[in-house]
Amino acid sequence: MTAPLRLLLVDDQAMVRAGLALILGAESDISVVAECADGTGVLPAVRAHRPDLVLMDVRMPRMDGPEATRQLRSVPDSPPVLALTTFDDDAVLWGALTAGAAGFVLKDSPAEDLIAAVRAVAAGGAWLDPRVLPRVLARAKDRAPASPAASRALEQLTPRELEVLRRICRGANNREIATQLRVGERTVKSHVSAIFLKLGARDRAAAIIAAYDAGLSMQPRSDRP
Repeated sequence: MTAPLRLLLVDDQAMVRAGLALILGAESDISVVAECADGTGVLPAVRAHRPDLVLMDVRMPRMDGPEATRQLRSVPDSPPVLALTTFDDDAVLWGALTAGAAGFVLKDSPAEDLIAAVRAVAAGGAWLDPRVLPRVLARAKDRAPASPAASRALEQLTPRELEVLRRICRGANNREIATQLRVGERTVKSHVSAIFLKLGARDRAAAIIAAYDAGLSMQPRSDRP
């Protein structure tokens, strides 16, 4: 049998932590091994409990989620971070993504979405809630000019890879991209792997950040192979 994935909960509200622990701990493949009330406790808790994933609120006293994520991601072999946010936290949420979070999930998400997000990120994937992703990225685009280094990396992508990246930036998963572009899902996975390699991105969240750093236009050019 596979051991349950080990989860660290980080939120300044005890009732929120209790609710999350109740939902996630009820799953046979998820074990909540520790909790923290703010970002200052994250590094010690990670060292003590060695979680597979950190589910972290973005707004907390003393040390918020983005700063705690930044510190954690600077440590070799640190676990991935899934940011936990409310609907109107766009600016802070972008800070969490640029700090290294593998994605974000809204606090009002259905239990099944929260569980799916935890499993996806713990497995090395990303989870980007499509309800707020366009607003988060639009806010980021307005705040910073295009990066020359990111633009040069983007020039390595083929036209089809650029189109796949645009759809990733809109929150589409591989199956949805395959349907939209009328190609096989295996083909999309190949394109996504190539995009990650050329952009030096470890996951979808990092690829999206690179795309917006480069000023990638979200206007599709063609749906033809």
